[in-house]
Amino acid sequence: MSTQHGKINVQTENIFPIIKKFLYSDHEIFLRELVANAVDATQKLKTLNTIAEKPVETGELFVEVIINKDEKTLTVRDRGVGMTGEEIEKYINQIAFSGAEEFVNKYKDQATAQLIGKFGLGFYSAFMVSDKVEIHSRSWQAEEADAVRWSCDGSPSYTLDKEPKPDRGTDIILNVNEESAEFLEPARIKTLLKKYCGFLPVEIRFEGEKINNTEPAWVKKPADLKDEDYRAFYKELYPFAEEPLFWIHLNVDYPFNLTGILYFPKLKKNLEVQKNKIQLYCKQVFVTDAVEGIVPDFLTLLHGVIDSPDIPLNVSRSYLQSDSNVKKISNHILKKVADKLEELFKENRTDFEAKWDDIGVFIKYGMLSEEKFYDRAAKFCLLKM
Repeated sequence: MSTQHGKINVQTENIFPIIKKFLYSDHEIFLRELVANAVDATQKLKTLNTIAEKPVETGELFVEVIINKDEKTLTVRDRGVGMTGEEIEKYINQIAFSGAEEFVNKYKDQATAQLIGKFGLGFYSAFMVSDKVEIHSRSWQAEEADAVRWSCDGSPSYTLDKEPKPDRGTDIILNVNEESAEFLEPARIKTLLKKYCGFLPVEIRFEGEKINNTEPAWVKKPADLKDEDYRAFYKELYPFAEEPLFWIHLNVDYPFNLTGILYFPKLKKNLEVQKNKIQLYCKQVFVTDAVEGIVPDFLTLLHGVIDSPDIPLNVSRSYLQSDSNVKKISNHILKKVADKLEELFKENRTDFEAKWDDIGVFIKYGMLSEEKFYDRAAKFCLLKM
């Protein structure tokens, strides 16, 4: 394979400025996208290896993030499936847009209801913080493919060469630009990894430390968890919070996919402090803690995690979009909350009354704001004499 030169098929010379200015509201998102891609490559290897005629010895599988301040580079490394030169041509060099004008019109105002993965744009978020991006990759089918190096300086021009790379997998190397020097600071990267990648299903390493919990409580079956497991997970989410009053484990696979754990905190008097404590994930990747579009307003006083691949997001995963699934999920969560409160009331009214000072405001707020909840809550709403 001789050195190949070409043009990335985006139908416009202006795609990179568009990505930088309009696609993402926050440049830090690049790290989430690159690590999520590396995790996908690792998971894909596990799957393909189970059906391969000649399974490979996978060894230890993890994703590593590496900073080199002297070289001003940040690397995301995986030992997943890797890519051949042909696969780079297919997945990197072709961005499937119908046209630049349509792209700008649709996406600059964050008004599309598609996951970024469907467009293959996650990788290109790297150019928001880089002068140049390199891919060094070797396919897991090493006998049939040479290792390759791809390089692009943020213009549609790229180079693609063979290279000697002994290990399976992919290194994405970002030559970080001056404006983004903050992403060469270890403390900054560690904070972002904890925020966006803290519960990814493949081990994430940074500076020799495992960053994430690969099996958080919400992905397990309720039957496999004890009360102390739920309390321990709450402490993991909110290290300095008081213990929750009780919780609900969400686990639905039809007509939509939804998992999660919602906790009832002690509300105290300052309700504003308690809001925005529910974290939204998509396949264990953190998306946002602004979930007002998914749950009724009064439920935003709860704490915990919701994870669903069926919640529609815009192309940068920054905003929720209107969709029939959102309403169904919202109604389901409301029903589960009402069911739990009614169950507690019937099983142990004395204990329910003891918790009333904490949950009474929450219930009354819900009754005033949601007619469906009012009809259910009338059975367990208490009035103090």
